[in-house]
Amino acid sequence: MTPDQLGFLTLLKKEVMRFWSVLGQTVTAPVITALLYLLVFAQAMAGRAPVYPGIGYTEFLIPGLVMMTVIQNAFANTSSSLMQSKMMGNIVFLQMAPLGPLQWFAAYILAAIARCALVSVAMVLATLPFVQLPVREPLAALAVFLLAAGSLAALGLIAGIVAEKFDHIAAFTNFLITPLSFLSGVFYSVHALPPLWFKASHLNPFFYMIDGFRYGFFGHGDVPIALSLAWSLGFFLLVSAICMWMLVTGYRLKR
Repeated sequence: MTPDQLGFLTLLKKEVMRFWSVLGQTVTAPVITALLYLLVFAQAMAGRAPVYPGIGYTEFLIPGLVMMTVIQNAFANTSSSLMQSKMMGNIVFLQMAPLGPLQWFAAYILAAIARCALVSVAMVLATLPFVQLPVREPLAALAVFLLAAGSLAALGLIAGIVAEKFDHIAAFTNFLITPLSFLSGVFYSVHALPPLWFKASHLNPFFYMIDGFRYGFFGHGDVPIALSLAWSLGFFLLVSAICMWMLVTGYRLKR
């Protein structure tokens, strides 16, 4: 095993153990929050919000909530980890380790995907008493899940690199991640929106992630699955390229 490979596996293990050691915070809390959304909106919006033909509102809502939680947790996992390393000063040990930028990137992204997979499985299991979802296009759902989790994990790394304190991470979350999540069609079909907001929603990359993931369950979406995959892949490549440039150049990492 080469030093790069050993360093990658060590960093990956460290990142997985970081969220595994506090499962109550990293997995249980997001699941409880999503269930609260489900209980409130399923009662308040059932029969009022138009969704896909032949699909109940609760069924429609669950995949959207799962993907919204994936988006938020993937971003939180990488951004908080890197910010914590910077604040505690132990990032210098990562810089001294036999790790290339690609190993840094891959370890953080894979750990975030692992956390998102745990949260997603826990959420689906927790919603079984409410409804059992069909999974008509599992490969489409898996592809969108991986692209969404990878994209937001890379965006979290960018935020962690740029931020100088945890307040800056909170600003990313409050003014970017949360608004785009809530305006992406989690709780409604975008076809129910007025024309202006309908067009605006199609500029939101999170919309394509949620719609593509929902397509994986129902075989139906607000836009063609090819468009959702293209937007999700394009967004992943964009944020990954920016993140890799920062890691290669040492932007705000080398003092």
